[in-house]
Amino acid sequence: MITLDPGAPGPLYLQIASRLRAAIATGALAAGVRLPSARTLSAQLGVARGTVDAAYELLAGEGAVQPKGAAGTVISTQVDHAAQAPAQRSLGFARPRIQLAAAPLPFQRGLPALDAFPRKLWSALSAKAARAIAEADLSYPDVQGSLALREKIVAYLGVARGVVCAPHQVLVTTGYQGALTLVRQALLRPGDPVWVEDPGHPQAFQALEIGGASLVPLPVDAEGMRVPAGIVAAPKARLAIVTPTHQSPLGVSLSLPRRLALLAWAEEARAWILEDDYDAEFRYTGPAPPALKSLDRGERVLFAGSFSKTLFPGLRLGYLVVPETLIETMTRAARLITRGPALLEQNVTAAFLAGGHFARHVKRMRGLYARRRAALARALSDHFPVELAAGGMHLLIRLPDGIDDSDAARRALAAGLSPTALSSLSIAHAPGRGLLLGFTNVKETEAETLVARLTAAVGG
Repeated sequence: MITLDPGAPGPLYLQIASRLRAAIATGALAAGVRLPSARTLSAQLGVARGTVDAAYELLAGEGAVQPKGAAGTVISTQVDHAAQAPAQRSLGFARPRIQLAAAPLPFQRGLPALDAFPRKLWSALSAKAARAIAEADLSYPDVQGSLALREKIVAYLGVARGVVCAPHQVLVTTGYQGALTLVRQALLRPGDPVWVEDPGHPQAFQALEIGGASLVPLPVDAEGMRVPAGIVAAPKARLAIVTPTHQSPLGVSLSLPRRLALLAWAEEARAWILEDDYDAEFRYTGPAPPALKSLDRGERVLFAGSFSKTLFPGLRLGYLVVPETLIETMTRAARLITRGPALLEQNVTAAFLAGGHFARHVKRMRGLYARRRAALARALSDHFPVELAAGGMHLLIRLPDGIDDSDAARRALAAGLSPTALSSLSIAHAPGRGLLLGFTNVKETEAETLVARLTAAVGG
């Protein structure tokens, strides 16, 4: 049985790879022995499945193990040579064998409709911002971000999300990952327990594990994250990370009783909550619930938003609203980690908001996504059970008995499609077998053809 040291430096996937490499070198794992599946080993170790996948990818790249598809991963017959792999490697995650194409593949999650973005308008605003650059703008930017952009963010959040804040509470970040990195570095120490939704966001799991956090995976049901389970499992956790508007990936909303219970726990335990409000703008059934932050009387919630879902991910801009008591701490962390995003992109984004273009674009995308979602759901309904949440940018299909969703996702990728296996997003609580399909880049006229390709690839 592999044992891990959460307090050791470096990401956990390197520890897993090191332990397996040592077992191969000593002969404890002989050539041809089948390793546990990534899902089984991640459950045993209490880590994200993606962490085990990264370890297996690393060892496969060294030749120590061989992926055999449905037959699993086995120890290479060249174990004597593989055991000589270097003990220390780059902290970067192993490069996947299959790279996504530059253009988004059909069904890829987390992308807005790139074909519908107003590129000409953005180009005009960019040119205008570039012409307006002053000498002072060439120096280091404000570590908290452009004041003009922070003021527009504050105005938008007050109207759209019910979040009342001031510009000095806002830090402009390099997307959500930038916000999570700031929170991890400023608020967490190695070994600190962190509540996470399960299933959830594997990249966030890995980012937390790199910093030595101890993940506490909490199951999700129809009312969102099961807060009482967290209070039982880790009542003294330092941080809880939630997606209360549209749980990622299941799409359910955190109920009001659980929101209140979460806030009460955080205040009593002196813990922090990171609210990831990643796609609240896209709601198709009734209004979006107000942000958890809008109920935060005890000032325990840090509110993260991103322009990656509303504009385009290549922009790499997001924002973090922090309580007054954390402004100095978070600003100091930002100064040490990022020095703030590039000023030109911030100025263009501020102009996009100031001109009313952002509100119009979001409204237009909401209508477009509703039509694309409906078209894809109709095309899928003859082949698979379809689960539609009230909002979001993807839908879920359930697979027939006997079809493994991870295998189905690999077959679909080989066919030029990019669904996500639901089971790959969990740590300890099995959410069932299914595929998550992003619909934002699936044109209505292409839905039937793409579903036929998917059905041929995965069965159904």
